[in-house]
Amino acid sequence: MLKIITLPTKSLRERSKEIEVSFLKTATAKKLIKEMVPIMYAADGIGLAAPQVNHNIRLCVIGKEATPNKKQDLILVNPEWEKLSRKTAWDTEGCLSVPKLFGKVKRYTKIKVQALDESGKTLNFVAQDFFARVIQHEVDHLNGILFIDKAKDIFEAKQE
Repeated sequence: MLKIITLPTKSLRERSKEIEVSFLKTATAKKLIKEMVPIMYAADGIGLAAPQVNHNIRLCVIGKEATPNKKQDLILVNPEWEKLSRKTAWDTEGCLSVPKLFGKVKRYTKIKVQALDESGKTLNFVAQDFFARVIQHEVDHLNGILFIDKAKDIFEAKQE
């Protein structure tokens, strides 16, 4: 079973490797994708990047609650994004790999995303607001960047 790794694990700071489409057809890839979604939900996350489960490949899952239709989880392979406007917004973010810390992060509010799905088909779509924020956060993971690198007003959550 996969485990979420946390700082100071060095691999969280490394750029992940591109995934070959042929890899997506392997049992290893299918098992990884199948296990990442429940682990994300069990940890109360809305997104999870492969580097967070100790696989430095360009793969992330986005929970259905962040997607526009809220019907199914989204698998992104080799995702890239570009801003569609200069408009940004600050909001509080946290991270499963940086437990108990939160901070305000400025992100673009509208982005264009290019990626592959889990079967290797090309995806092109526009993401806005919270959906765009989650994708930018997860793609940062694939580039070895953590939200605390961009955050201001970082604070620690109190124990309940």
